[in-house]
Amino acid sequence: MPILTFPDGNSRSVEAATTGRAVVEGIAKSLAKRTVAMALDGVVHDLDDPIDRDAAIEFLDRADPRALELIRHDCAHVLAEAVQALWPGTQVTIGPVIENGFYYDFARDEPFTPDDLPKIEAKMREIIARDAPFTKEIWSRDEVRSLFAEKGEAYKVELVDTIPAGEDLKIYRQGDWFDLCRGPHMTSTGKVGTAFKLMRVAGAYWRGDSNNPMLTRIYGTAWATKEDLDAYLHRLEEAERRDHRRLGREMDLFHFQEEGPGVVFWHAKGWSVFQELIGYMRRRLRGDYAEVNAPQILDKALWETSGHWDWYRENMFVTQTEDDRVFAIKPMNCPGHVQIFKHGLKSYRDLPLRMAEFGAVSRYEPSGALHGLMRVRAFTQDDAHVFCTEDQLAAECLKINDLILSTYADFGFEEIVVKLSTRPEKRVGSDALWDHAEEVMTRVLAQIEEQSGGRIRTSINPGEGAFYGPKFEYVLRDAIGRDWQCGTTQVDFNLPERFGAFYVDADSQKKAPVMVHRAICGSLERFTGILIEHFAGHFPLWLAPVQVVVATITQDADPYAREVIATLDRAGLRVEGDLRNEKINYKVREHSLAKVPVMLVVGRKEGEERTVSIRRLGSQQTRTVALDQALAGLLTEATSPDRRRADAVAATVPSEGVSLDGQHERSPAP
Repeated sequence: MPILTFPDGNSRSVEAATTGRAVVEGIAKSLAKRTVAMALDGVVHDLDDPIDRDAAIEFLDRADPRALELIRHDCAHVLAEAVQALWPGTQVTIGPVIENGFYYDFARDEPFTPDDLPKIEAKMREIIARDAPFTKEIWSRDEVRSLFAEKGEAYKVELVDTIPAGEDLKIYRQGDWFDLCRGPHMTSTGKVGTAFKLMRVAGAYWRGDSNNPMLTRIYGTAWATKEDLDAYLHRLEEAERRDHRRLGREMDLFHFQEEGPGVVFWHAKGWSVFQELIGYMRRRLRGDYAEVNAPQILDKALWETSGHWDWYRENMFVTQTEDDRVFAIKPMNCPGHVQIFKHGLKSYRDLPLRMAEFGAVSRYEPSGALHGLMRVRAFTQDDAHVFCTEDQLAAECLKINDLILSTYADFGFEEIVVKLSTRPEKRVGSDALWDHAEEVMTRVLAQIEEQSGGRIRTSINPGEGAFYGPKFEYVLRDAIGRDWQCGTTQVDFNLPERFGAFYVDADSQKKAPVMVHRAICGSLERFTGILIEHFAGHFPLWLAPVQVVVATITQDADPYAREVIATLDRAGLRVEGDLRNEKINYKVREHSLAKVPVMLVVGRKEGEERTVSIRRLGSQQTRTVALDQALAGLLTEATSPDRRRADAVAATVPSEGVSLDGQHERSPAP
């Protein structure tokens, strides 16, 4: 008799093959009414599945976070039934759950259009209101193949042949309609609820292969409550408003064009932001990292040695010269950095050796995957590699962690998740090296969580490591709740050894160093896109491409406006003037659209009093202050967070100088 352990720690034995429904009904009818599925030892099952072993059991209602995937899965089935009810003869193919929703691919002579979605939604609501139970049947492979062949469902027949031998084939029914599905499902279609919406239609090749027929994909979203659905739709509206491609046009930052697919044409203002970002990162590395630069094009022999030719060849841009030598444009910087490390004998006393590069790399991405700054073919990495001993590894990973987290905080990102990705199926190096690397990284991960006081969340990504070693992935959450994976710390016991890199240890023996690959922003182009959307184009003053616009009310204020512009420019602010013969409200609207943080408005009165009227982006209020007071405030605000910290430290530490007569004198901090 199986023994079931409940969340409160109580246990009871049940008859073999007792279903979860029978167990929950034996506890309370009200609980059974709310329950949509069960979890056995943490794995979600149909509530009507028989229980044939000892297990920890939990009952899931719709409010349980684990039920959200079931809601979306069931909603996809309801969508498929609705489509076939409205358009008989349409073939259903696959309908998986995806982030924030689901989709289903259909084969139909006439593709669906957005105008069809309201009609489909109405039919889905009818099916949900019918509240038909989900029931599961186990069929033989031949029975399932024959069943779908008779229905003319050729794609389902093909899917049957892809299911591994020995795996059960499950048919789920919801009233008269049924589908081939792994499950699990909730107890009935009514449990889907009405918090769903069909979002869009798109074309999709069968099984993702352009040689296969084109299908119509219908995307949808589904949530546990209407409030959750409304919040998600609001986030989508906000994301559209913040779209970096639209803001890039409005702010004149960059553009893309067909002659350079996946490469950025930076305009002056966008390049200013990009260079400010690099300047910030360069200052953060000063004193710890030596900045280097490795070649853009290297012989394929180097990439063969590194393993990239075997593991990454399809993503590399390759060229062949007239003397038949094959070269690749670098997709990453690490092999070049190993060559720099190898140049000259290294001792254990030289370690850790940290080298950084703002390296331009090129990687082939399919045209359909390109997406503004977020997915490009040529980008700049804030890349670095640390060569260290095994004893230094944990400390270096923690040091990198501190740098990454403080950098994100400077840009306003406070919600961070650090994920440890472990060995993938395809990898290089011995299991012993992987065991050691993962053991060190696991200890460091625990320290990261402990040192943050629980502020930083951590998790494990099994099988998602690089082919040469495990890695930390840093995922940050932006202002509207979207997650972006940016920074990485990757431990590599393999690449130095493959290239024959070594240092001489304390016993005068040659030893391969541990190589730690690390990036903070990752792709600086992508990070710039994230920042544009995070700030909705309203950059903090230190990062804004144009920090101040000086605008005139009347032309007789032009001389004073030019003086103000020159004063701000000499002080180092990025300032522009708007002395056009236009109404001031027109100028305000135009510069607000361009997301200029500060406007200084001047007229005859301001010129006479040597004042300026300050107007902030997004505010209808203005205040008039003396020019020197305005300048002092703007300079303080335009100081980057790292420089502000440095100034604060310098202000508390008096420096000593030497006077002309040779006596020590104390000078004020800068």
